[in-house]
Amino acid sequence: MVETTALSVHNIADKTIKTFITHIEIIVRAGFPSPAGDYIENKLDLTDHLISHPAATYYIRVSGDSMMDYGIFDHDLLIVDRSLEPHQGDIVIVALDGELTCKLLAFKNNTPYLKSGNPDYPPIEMKDKEIYIWGVVIHNIHSFRKRHL
Repeated sequence: MVETTALSVHNIADKTIKTFITHIEIIVRAGFPSPAGDYIENKLDLTDHLISHPAATYYIRVSGDSMMDYGIFDHDLLIVDRSLEPHQGDIVIVALDGELTCKLLAFKNNTPYLKSGNPDYPPIEMKDKEIYIWGVVIHNIHSFRKRHL
């Protein structure tokens, strides 16, 4: 059991270089396979596709297992937008008592708290704590192959 924390922070605007990859415009079914049809190949820039506010966006690698029920796993790469106002249900990066963590923003009786995606971690009340929200997580990049970092 390891709390989900931030490993590193990188600003998107510092590295905004257009890198196009092939985008095949066909819907891939997750149920029964369909016959291969005609498809169109275009180029897709992931920065244009994933990031609306490059100057206010950064990516951060996470460590730990406290967000696994929300699909965030150890060593995933999150894309975070600082320009978005956080709302109930958003996953946010938070400086909590001087340490960065990743949690879901929730409210109970109009009181904000931070919720983990793992029942082993209790909710964290934000009242009377030194907390600063660093941004709203807008995307998660998860590798399906094991990597050694």
